Amino acid sequence: MNKISFGLVMAATTTASFFAARMLELSFLQTISIAWAIVIPLYVVVWQCYVFPFYVSEMRHIPTVAGFPLWGQFFDIISHEVGEPQSKWHEQYGPMIRYFFPLGAERLSIAEDEALKHMTVRNPYNYPKPVRAKLWMVRILGEGVLLAEGHEHVHQRKALAPGFSIQSIRALTPIFWEKSLLLASCWRKEMRADGVSTKSFEALDWLNRTTLDIIGKAGFGYDVNSLENPDAPLREAYRLCFSFDIVSRILIGLQAFSLVFNHLPSKVNRDIMQSRSIILGKATDIIEEKQEEAANDAGGKEILALIARDNKKLKEAGEAGLSFETMRDQVMTFLGAGHDTTATGVAWTLHLLSKHPIVQSRLREEIKDHMPFLLDGNTRFDPDLVAAADADKLPYLDNVCREALRFIPPIPMTVPAGTVVYVLANAINRLPMYWGDRADEFDSDRWDDLPATATPNAFMTFLQGPRGCIGRKFAETEMKILLCCLLTMYEFQRDFDTPDPEDWKMWRLVLRPRDGVTLRVTAI
Repeated sequence: MNKISFGLVMAATTTASFFAARMLELSFLQTISIAWAIVIPLYVVVWQCYVFPFYVSEMRHIPTVAGFPLWGQFFDIISHEVGEPQSKWHEQYGPMIRYFFPLGAERLSIAEDEALKHMTVRNPYNYPKPVRAKLWMVRILGEGVLLAEGHEHVHQRKALAPGFSIQSIRALTPIFWEKSLLLASCWRKEMRADGVSTKSFEALDWLNRTTLDIIGKAGFGYDVNSLENPDAPLREAYRLCFSFDIVSRILIGLQAFSLVFNHLPSKVNRDIMQSRSIILGKATDIIEEKQEEAANDAGGKEILALIARDNKKLKEAGEAGLSFETMRDQVMTFLGAGHDTTATGVAWTLHLLSKHPIVQSRLREEIKDHMPFLLDGNTRFDPDLVAAADADKLPYLDNVCREALRFIPPIPMTVPAGTVVYVLANAINRLPMYWGDRADEFDSDRWDDLPATATPNAFMTFLQGPRGCIGRKFAETEMKILLCCLLTMYEFQRDFDTPDPEDWKMWRLVLRPRDGVTLRVTAI
């Protein structure tokens, strides 16, 4: 039995009111007002919130969180960190649960291994992202590989693959080292200017500038240089995009339901349109330059140069390459999503290391043993030593990065099927059914002896399958090199004069702390 739509009910009510008005010799307005006053509450309360969810819905047999569907679990969800209520419900009800948003709107949260494999690996294109979830993101990220669906996603991912191969990423690591060491040098310069060896830094802002510089230069051959120029136009554009007050956040939430809210004369809309203009303009300039280089068989090793040259070969062979607009959207996607996620992941990692000094010291010793050149100011910037360094060969560093990304995933949830099915990395990554009794603890040693239940789908930070993050290797390498540079030059401690970042997490494309990550940084 299909769900009875509200439109059908109102049409039937209006028709019945028309005939009733004629039979009872009442005005049509009076009759329809009475009918609507009776039918609408009955439809919402009786049908939508009671009969349909418990007696008709195809999902009625799925374990359901206790509560009345009229308001559902909405207030519990919005008053807690993303994924926290669902994690609790999964432990109580099982790996597949149903809960409700207001007015009986059904939601599913999936944590069962086979179901996740079905959705992410076997049939990923049967679960497209909902249109309304894209309405805000597409304005800043474009319709690149992150938001593309079906055949278009397959086409884009295939065309982008050469730029994200292991060999391509390896060729770019000198840029990762250059910008990571520049960040460390900027902190040292500020300490010297203040005549101190310990200083508090808001690490997230600095890391956002660093990763924007890295993706700009390594991805597109464009040096944003926001580390040395924090007012750089592109940096300022992204700062405006992701810095919302409470009113702006409410408006952004409403934009997920209607395009009307995109056009209100509000500050957040003005900021987003101004930012979009800057980002779009820079993306257009970059694509024009790279396509011209490709036409002349020129260009460097940066990701977009490789993609542009491969795209030219595809078109010369008569195959469908990427259009100018699609290439431009990839630049917008990688600039936006590619810098904020990694910066947030590294910031959370430094925060966790500040709370676990033994882990921090052990990791520092491993880095020193494998990369002694980082300890000496005379060899730290040696291009030959930097080129030979391989952060992937440090096993404990790998453990720490994985554990930090498991413990606090920068992107806490994915919505792959309209407004029905949620894949909550924040919940799945900490479920005892996968990770054991100590799932809710930060333990970097767990990766040396994972339980058999810890399947690939138990770690959903990057998602899995064809829809998994194409830039995963780029992000992981970038994260490791940043940590190598920072930990050999500094010791990190909590700044107890500022709020604990874990107490005030907010989801703005990524799961970031409301007030940033302020750390006491000591030169060593």
